[in-house]
Amino acid sequence: MLIAEDLLLLLTNDETGRLVASPSEVDVALGGALLVELAMMQRVDLASRSEQARQGRLVVRDASSTSDALLDEALTTVGAKEGKRPQDVVTALGKRVRVRLYDRLVDRGLVRAESGKILGIFPSHNWPAQAAAHEDSVRADLLTALRNAMARDARTGALVSLLLALKAVHKAVDPAAAGLSTRAMNANAERIAEGEWASDAVRQAIDSMIAAVVAATSSTVVLGGGS
Repeated sequence: MLIAEDLLLLLTNDETGRLVASPSEVDVALGGALLVELAMMQRVDLASRSEQARQGRLVVRDASSTSDALLDEALTTVGAKEGKRPQDVVTALGKRVRVRLYDRLVDRGLVRAESGKILGIFPSHNWPAQAAAHEDSVRADLLTALRNAMARDARTGALVSLLLALKAVHKAVDPAAAGLSTRAMNANAERIAEGEWASDAVRQAIDSMIAAVVAATSSTVVLGGGS
């Protein structure tokens, strides 16, 4: 399972099959999750001062196949944008990837696809849970991490950081189940996000995804105000 798949499961209401966060922000976060995965696999990195690309810009270290079609496409996208800021790349990676991830989750038997119409006119697509064992396991790991303010591995740390960026930690994990208030759980999530589990490339990918989410939110506010 990709980090992006686990993130999408956590951000999809099991009963309604609808997102619990803004779709535009989720799309950016999914792009960020793909970039984080590539960075954790040491396929992409940040340029150092001695390289041709500007320091802190993305470079591909290993362009060979990852054995995952979606990750391979993401790696190709990063390669085409090599030398760009991570923030520019996560937005590109997140475009039109959500439905493809849902299709993968359907194929795995984790969610089911439901189609309908709102008011008998507007198409509606939802993905309620089909089998909950995997998601429950992921959520249990997050619950332990958030209760202890410490991630046991980089994957858990990445998921917590991505959820924190979306302000959706409490939507993915019930604070009461952790014996914490929402404020206390978010504080623990911040401690995890600032922990030592991530490489510079992974942390920069997450930081850039956060910046892209903020930019997406600002655009929505501006457009909404203009209308």
